[in-house]
Amino acid sequence: MTGLARYSEPPAPAFLFDLDGTLIDSVYQHVIAWRAALSRLDIDLSVWRIHRRIGMSGGLFVSALLRETGRTLSEADIALLQRAHQQEYLAQADSVRPLPGAAELLAALTERKVAWAIATSHQALAMLGLPDDAPMVTRDMVAHAKPDPDLFLAAAAMLEVEPRHAFVVGDSVWDLLAARRAGALGIGVLSGGYGREELERVGAYRVYADPADLLARADEVGVRGLGLPG
Repeated sequence: MTGLARYSEPPAPAFLFDLDGTLIDSVYQHVIAWRAALSRLDIDLSVWRIHRRIGMSGGLFVSALLRETGRTLSEADIALLQRAHQQEYLAQADSVRPLPGAAELLAALTERKVAWAIATSHQALAMLGLPDDAPMVTRDMVAHAKPDPDLFLAAAAMLEVEPRHAFVVGDSVWDLLAARRAGALGIGVLSGGYGREELERVGAYRVYADPADLLARADEVGVRGLGLPG
């Protein structure tokens, strides 16, 4: 046999990004915001317990924490708690920064015409240097948040790609569980505070320190020349 074999080439992979802890350095602001919000209802919970739940939807987050404390709250109290978290987080918004390499990674993907979208419960487009019409799926656009796969399934649909041809990039076990349920390959980053073993155990194909590390080693996930000048 001579020459190349005949076969259907797979499409170029798409990237579906989580935001908090993946592209922006905001996880610990969320932790402190939740602790302050909980204290308004006289619920004292260690910050490490709160951190373990960051990345879940707000509703599931509250349910999980209440289960750990044995408390029961009315619907009005739960609504107050979620509003308080939002207020406390916004009070710290000035301290949130892009993670190293985040803006550069998105710019390099765009330059190389590699499709990407952000699937998140929050928005921080300006600090990443992104236009208002950047591809983004938010919590209010889907029925369920993580660890359900809805956000990533909707992001893949927005890009008109099949989830099996996409990488989900996230910092938490909840991101990677959602990736598995969506049928996408998961890429973990350590910038949200979860350990390498935890991310690999839940399905991370590769684990990088942060977006800059992923950009420098993108050839490992089949995107050649991403870190090189266009």
